[in-house]
Amino acid sequence: MRDLGIVTGLLPPGKWNAITDVSGVTVGHTTLIEGSGPLVPGRGPVRTGVTVIIPHGGNCYEQRVPAAIHVLNGAGEMTGRSQVDEWGVLETPIYLTSTHNVGLVYDAAVERALRQSPSIVSHGGFVIPVVAECNDGSLNDGFGRHVHQEHVFAALASAASGPVAEGCVGAGTGMVSYQFKGGIGTASRLVDVAGGYVVGALVLANHGTREQLMVAGVPVGRLSKVPLPSWRQPLPPAREGSIIMVVATDAPLLPSQLRRLAVRSTLGLARTGSTSGHGSGDIAIAFSVGNLIPLESSEPFDAWRALRDSSINRVFDAVVEATEEAILNALLAAETMEGRDGRLVEAVSPEELRALVRPRLS
Repeated sequence: MRDLGIVTGLLPPGKWNAITDVSGVTVGHTTLIEGSGPLVPGRGPVRTGVTVIIPHGGNCYEQRVPAAIHVLNGAGEMTGRSQVDEWGVLETPIYLTSTHNVGLVYDAAVERALRQSPSIVSHGGFVIPVVAECNDGSLNDGFGRHVHQEHVFAALASAASGPVAEGCVGAGTGMVSYQFKGGIGTASRLVDVAGGYVVGALVLANHGTREQLMVAGVPVGRLSKVPLPSWRQPLPPAREGSIIMVVATDAPLLPSQLRRLAVRSTLGLARTGSTSGHGSGDIAIAFSVGNLIPLESSEPFDAWRALRDSSINRVFDAVVEATEEAILNALLAAETMEGRDGRLVEAVSPEELRALVRPRLS
């Protein structure tokens, strides 16, 4: 979005304007695109994938991070929520995929954890991965469940810091947002509090109807001349869709504070026009790398540091701004895609967006 000269919010972005501006956080994708023409369940066409967000470069099971989850509307799934709610920590990477691939990705996530931490078995432990989904069935053979263990492992192996691929990649490959092509988007903000911290957001955007879309207060969806998605018969109704919002920070925060960050990410969603309809799966997870919590320690107490609540307002600002921009970046990074049954979803027109929004900002 910034390449178009459109800047929302007040805080500056990090170096990459990505969740990877938070030190140690890495992101990887596996993108699956295959076939065209009529849907043949189990064969294709395939427009799907998996995205992983790894909190730090160590062993996530043995060095856990504080975390919290917030559900704005629950017509979707994020596994592991009861454990994160209970313990306030995250013990695996965060995996994003499509609805009917959740079980397959969960199985691969368990296998990865067992390989990385054999003590899970030898000590009689257990691991509960966090896997979240949106439904890419409008463009993809969703019931074919085409994401397998090797694809999850490939995404993990590709995870890196620095710039993050956005748009029609990984879990975002077949997603539709505001009836434009959607997908993966990310952004970050720098917070000048207590020496300085970073807040990053990454979204899997598959939500909203065209008339809802707002950019910098401009009703872009209602003004756009870009054609609505073109389905060959039958024409499905517009739907609310879903969004997964992942927030990361290096600010040392308690799980209770991270829950408040997850809640604020939904304000960034609202700024883009969503009202989180009945059929939405709008779920946010926030984690902090400011404290690493060892699974085992000889110390009787965990040494948690936490930013005082009286200093947290700028962090709230950063979450809202980064989430808003991440959603808009997902739209702008995505490309027009034809999926199953010849269904065509157009991308946002950068030129049209610039023409609609820039005059309002000057």
